[in-house]
Amino acid sequence: MRGRDDECRAIRHLLDGPEGGALLLHGEPGSGRSALLAYARRHAGERAVLAGAGLADEATLPYAGLQRLLDPVLDRADSLPDPQRRVLRRALAGGGCPAARRLALATAVLALLAAAARDRPLLCTMDDIDTGDPETAETLAVVARRLHRLPVALLLTAGSAGTADGIPTHRLSPLDEEQCAALLADRRPAPPPAADLAAVSRGNPQALVDLADALTPGQWHGEEPLPAAPPADGALGAAYRARLDRLPPDTRRVLLLAALDPDGDPATLARAARTAGLAVEALAPAEAAGLLRAGPAGVTFPSPLTRTMIEAVAPLADRRAAHLLLARALDGRPLRRALHRAAATDGPDPALADELEAAATDDADRAGAAAALRRAAELSDDPARTAERAVAAARCAWTAGHPDQARRLLSGLPADPVAAGRADLLRGEMQLRCDAPTTAVATLLAAAGAVAPADRGAALLGLVRAGEAICLTGDHYRYAEVARRARALRRHGDPPDVELLTTFAAGVGATLRGDHEQGGPALRRVVVLGGRLTGPALTPAALICGAVAGLLVAVDGAAHRLADRAVELARARGDRSVLPRALELRAVAEYWLGRHATAAETAREGLAIARATGQRTGARVHLGILAVLAAVRADRSASLARIAEIGDGATPGSRPYAYAQWALGVLDLVDGRHADAAARLASLARTGTARGQVLVQVMATPYLVEAAAHDGGRPTAALAVFDRWASSTASPSRRALSARCHALLAPRGSAEAEREFRTALRLHPTDTDRFERARTELLFGRELRRARRPRDARAYLHRARETFTLLGATVWAEQAGAELRAAGESVGWSHRPPAQLLTGQQLHIARLVAEGATNREIASRMSLSTRTIDHHLRNIFHRLGVRSRTELARLFA
Repeated sequence: MRGRDDECRAIRHLLDGPEGGALLLHGEPGSGRSALLAYARRHAGERAVLAGAGLADEATLPYAGLQRLLDPVLDRADSLPDPQRRVLRRALAGGGCPAARRLALATAVLALLAAAARDRPLLCTMDDIDTGDPETAETLAVVARRLHRLPVALLLTAGSAGTADGIPTHRLSPLDEEQCAALLADRRPAPPPAADLAAVSRGNPQALVDLADALTPGQWHGEEPLPAAPPADGALGAAYRARLDRLPPDTRRVLLLAALDPDGDPATLARAARTAGLAVEALAPAEAAGLLRAGPAGVTFPSPLTRTMIEAVAPLADRRAAHLLLARALDGRPLRRALHRAAATDGPDPALADELEAAATDDADRAGAAAALRRAAELSDDPARTAERAVAAARCAWTAGHPDQARRLLSGLPADPVAAGRADLLRGEMQLRCDAPTTAVATLLAAAGAVAPADRGAALLGLVRAGEAICLTGDHYRYAEVARRARALRRHGDPPDVELLTTFAAGVGATLRGDHEQGGPALRRVVVLGGRLTGPALTPAALICGAVAGLLVAVDGAAHRLADRAVELARARGDRSVLPRALELRAVAEYWLGRHATAAETAREGLAIARATGQRTGARVHLGILAVLAAVRADRSASLARIAEIGDGATPGSRPYAYAQWALGVLDLVDGRHADAAARLASLARTGTARGQVLVQVMATPYLVEAAAHDGGRPTAALAVFDRWASSTASPSRRALSARCHALLAPRGSAEAEREFRTALRLHPTDTDRFERARTELLFGRELRRARRPRDARAYLHRARETFTLLGATVWAEQAGAELRAAGESVGWSHRPPAQLLTGQQLHIARLVAEGATNREIASRMSLSTRTIDHHLRNIFHRLGVRSRTELARLFA
């Protein structure tokens, strides 16, 4: 029972319980209701089993379902009191039951079940209780609410929970992608296209089985397009056909119109129905059968699969007639009207193909545009136009957030060199965002060369995305080729959008090779151009380039505005493909602006969209950002949870991997493992080789210097890269961090250290970057305290503690409090227990000290040196804010 673990547990609980009870399982056709009843019967154990089912053919025969359920035990009716026996036999013999006697009938059924269960417990199952006669359903509902004192388990199934008042229920939800994959693997050994089939089946188990049985070998292996719906001749199709056949003909015709109109507009449906001589009131029987819900806002279906199956099982002639009716009824919706006309058309139709293409261009619905362009390609009689429209359809599917659909549209394109180049640009972009950024570099470089003669703008955007893939994978030395190719495409008098792309490639290339004198002005020019774009030149891709440029030259406010504008523009245009990248840049800008909580919100939104649109690489990047943000606020469990979600999918050297290592390095630093932190953060990039995540290491350099300085290390190369970058910007916050790094590396207690700390505090902006300013105050206060200047230290430590508290950075506030106590200040103790403040080894040592053990005894028991114990004990004193072994023992007492 794939994906039905909760329901199986509920069934076993019902069967194994000491008392009686009932359970209603409800869900759409094909969701596994009958299979769960069979599961219950297999696990009935010692229970006797009574099984029945609601039959549509007997829906007008009162108590027909109850008669078939109870027939095996009707011989026990002789033991019932005479009034109960008479009312029961009359109802089951077709004599009916007056309304005033229905409770008496239910009581008689209870007495009969009790008599049947006298020898051994009983299991009663009734499938499709809402399909058969309503009198049986009403009676069993009354019985189900009164079984708790009887050794009887009653298991019911229905399409909805409408009859379930007072009865425990379980809704059978659609299977998720993993459960769909497991179910498919049960059908055939070779791995199927599980994600695509899960989408087509909407997670319905029977639809999935029907699809698996109907697929060709090419479809099963992902080499041919999948069907758009489960097969009409499968088991699920038969179930829906049977439900529809029970409806009046006029109801079926209006129901098909409603199913074929994805907008559910009541006015359109009413006009189409009137044209056919029908009325929307004909839908009443379908609504009563649970096939749809009608209201003032229009018609809705209980699940998308219901709409799909109503269309799938309808005869072809009926579908075409309904599409033409809807096309005539639509007013002011050229895309939807053209799609309906195309659905009723056979063979090539160039004029209709042109109409579809024009409508798709003017419509903001990217998913609808993809469908229109795909159909336009099918109706084209020119192979070149077919290929062009298929690529355009794939582009729309990608921007709508459906990469698998886009890949299918790109497969089997007619031979056309221009269309092939554009198809490869799209393939490369999807490789970059979804799962293969390393492969994307070669794909995008080749595609840019292919389309350059016909479209320099598209070629330059392909080169910029190849550069993004290079930075994502950490092979920065390859960016020189991107910059060289972009320079070759540059022309005098280029329009602003083309100039932005060529200048961006030149600026990033220069920055990555450390030439900030050339890179800085170029990137600042990109920021200016990005803010001036209007009209067709204003695109999310151009704004994203501007945001990246802004971050590289440390104009964080401008970078945030450009990234935020890219997000808004992408949403307005329905372009979901660029949202994760735009949100990533907005989150990074918010990090630099000190808005950590907002950055985490942005990254969570980016993560959700990346996952929903199949952008696995983008999802890992957002997980990495969330891991870093959690680590910076010293939230170990949240940070490690995000790193675990990244898993093995991030290759060493990639940006998600570097973010994870940065987060782990910060956690090491918080826990006092300075050497581990320094080694981890130093490994983010190999300075001088243009390999690794240079940009991430630049962001992490302040933490690297802090970790290394604790043990006397000097990360000279990494700090030199950071200094050159910080000095090339006009950013006070970057220069403040540079000064703080030099203060930490200066001799303890020296005038140089104090001068650099004061420079850092002078440069830190007062309106933003409050967290980093508080970190500098904490480190400066610690420096002054260790230089035996406790009075001078207290003012900085107080301000740091207050800021950390306001920002919710509890661990950092506790560190400031510990420093204040060490400086002789009386401040409140931490409310967190030692187990939350210490590592496992530190906690063990602290407990041994509290028990009275000496350092030598502890070292002997833990097989460590006394010097190591001394080191751990200093960190323990600092983290707990105590100054003696006596205070430590008191704390543990």
